[in-house]
Amino acid sequence: MSSRLAGLLIVATAAAVAAGCVEERPVYRPRPVQREVIVERQAPPPPEVVEVIAPQPPPPRIVEVVPPPRPGFVWVNGYWRWDGRRYVPVAGHWREARAGYHYVHPHWEQRNDGWHFHVGVWVND
Repeated sequence: MSSRLAGLLIVATAAAVAAGCVEERPVYRPRPVQREVIVERQAPPPPEVVEVIAPQPPPPRIVEVVPPPRPGFVWVNGYWRWDGRRYVPVAGHWREARAGYHYVHPHWEQRNDGWHFHVGVWVND
């Protein structure tokens, strides 16, 4: 056998042996994840219904300085709350606005059996 052929045989054998030792693994590249934020228009939770009947009328309306409008918020007027024995003042405060709704402020209503309190609620436009 010629030395040239022997050299070629050695190189081919080495390549075949080396090829069997290499394990080729696929390269995984993470795909970008696209997330969608779905905003559903949900109705506000129903107000807590607690029938409050006061035997006497509430004091005169609370007079307070209404602050300038704040985007995305609604000013809730101050009102009188009945604690079972007497009226307690509740200061006005901001509530986050809800798209598609308007706010009905807390108020008292006189009926035959006394003064009934209506909590503040969001009403669908």
